Amino acid sequence: MNKENFAFNEKIIEEFRANEGKVAMFAGMPMIILHTIGRKSGKTLLVPLVLTVKKEGEMLLFGSFAGAKNDPAWVHNLRVNPTIDVEIGTGQFSSQIEELSAGDAKEACQRTASNNKTFAGYMESAAPRDIPVFRVTHL
Repeated sequence: MNKENFAFNEKIIEEFRANEGKVAMFAGMPMIILHTIGRKSGKTLLVPLVLTVKKEGEMLLFGSFAGAKNDPAWVHNLRVNPTIDVEIGTGQFSSQIEELSAGDAKEACQRTASNNKTFAGYMESAAPRDIPVFRVTHL
């Protein structure tokens, strides 16, 4: 992660923690902070992300990387170390992060894109990369 991204994430994390998990830039969307473990460094890395919470309470993370052609680093870290701590709102808990199958991920992305123009644009610009999707489960 470069210095610019690190500084951006630090500001988001600071605002998240000061405002019970809310970040103005993301217009009230649910947020999460992943405490990923670097697959190369072994260090804990904090990653703030928008969290999708389904009606039935299922929590999903989309590795859209704003439509980039490659997966974000946190995706690779979760694939190696899927049991991590997360912060949601004012709480922190241990979680198991499970990557959805390619078919389930594609379906989740299409469903999200159907009612979110920004995400639909991410899917288009990321192509031919398929956006990975992860389920967060409280341990």
